[in-house]
Amino acid sequence: MNDKVLQMNKTKTISEKKSKSQVREYTEAILVALLAALVLRTFVVQAFRIPTGSMKDTLLIGDFLLVNKFVYGARTPDGIPFLDVQLPFWRLPAFKQPEPGDIIVFKYPQDPALDYIKRCIAVGGQTIEMKEGVVYIDGQPEGKQEFVKREYDPEEGHYVLYYNVTTSKGKTYTIRHYEDHNTRVENYGPTQVPAGHYFMMGDNRDNSSDSRYWGYLPAENVVGEAMVIYWSWDKQAPLYRIFNKVRWLRIGDLIK
Repeated sequence: MNDKVLQMNKTKTISEKKSKSQVREYTEAILVALLAALVLRTFVVQAFRIPTGSMKDTLLIGDFLLVNKFVYGARTPDGIPFLDVQLPFWRLPAFKQPEPGDIIVFKYPQDPALDYIKRCIAVGGQTIEMKEGVVYIDGQPEGKQEFVKREYDPEEGHYVLYYNVTTSKGKTYTIRHYEDHNTRVENYGPTQVPAGHYFMMGDNRDNSSDSRYWGYLPAENVVGEAMVIYWSWDKQAPLYRIFNKVRWLRIGDLIK
């Protein structure tokens, strides 16, 4: 009888040790996975959501995108989450520097807690000017403009004129202007972008808070380059039309 009790206690002890071992293994696996995700998010790639229409139609409200953080040199964290504590940060070596035409996520200079996304139009040392709505870089148009279409935007309540822009380096993107906007009063500069800074603009040119209003973007505020749309959700479509809310054709689009 005693031998049977001892055997049962021994079996119970082994079972408890095995159970504790499994719990420890699962806990360690979860912690490692969380650490790996944190490292990837900090230094490699991060997900962002588009909340405004300043980059229409390149990026739409409800687009979810992945941003390459290491291409320009990833930043180490500059603060402790949920606490108003700032930390000194440093940046890893970059594979390249931002260039005109790149779509960049950055910390808003007037409030670094906010992330903005715009297109880089000019870099340090270049002269930027806007004459009657047309952007000039170093005295030349930002690119060859070709009219694409006229279309009504019900979200913004304007007829919109679309233009394809092809830069001298072969970069192609689409910008928008409101048809009823008085471009004759839309002038800026000329002014030279300081070294270590960038001039940023939204593709939705008449509905974008950008460098025309808040100044140049310091290089230290750059977060990364937009890569791909991994999900897109139309907030305007009713919830009961669930399949129409998802913009299926945008999923997987490379951002240019």
